[in-house]
Amino acid sequence: MPTVSFSPNIRSHVDVETCDVSGGTVREALEAVLLLHPKLRSYLFDDDGSVRKHIAMILNSEPVEDRETLSDATQPEDEIFVMQALSGG
Repeated sequence: MPTVSFSPNIRSHVDVETCDVSGGTVREALEAVLLLHPKLRSYLFDDDGSVRKHIAMILNSEPVEDRETLSDATQPEDEIFVMQALSGG
């Protein structure tokens, strides 16, 4: 089961811990987490269901390639890390 974890910044807004979930893609794994924590959806996705501009998703130390549909394949031992990217100056 892929492991999905979240940065402290996201966890400060939504009480969500690291989750081991099923899913063959990043999207399926995240949807499994959202079933447990529906409030998290508005922090990660815009009204169209796209990943928000300032959300970064990492799959095994590499950025998720498909930010539109999150179709990157996952394996049971994979780790997905979701964080809020910072910008500005």
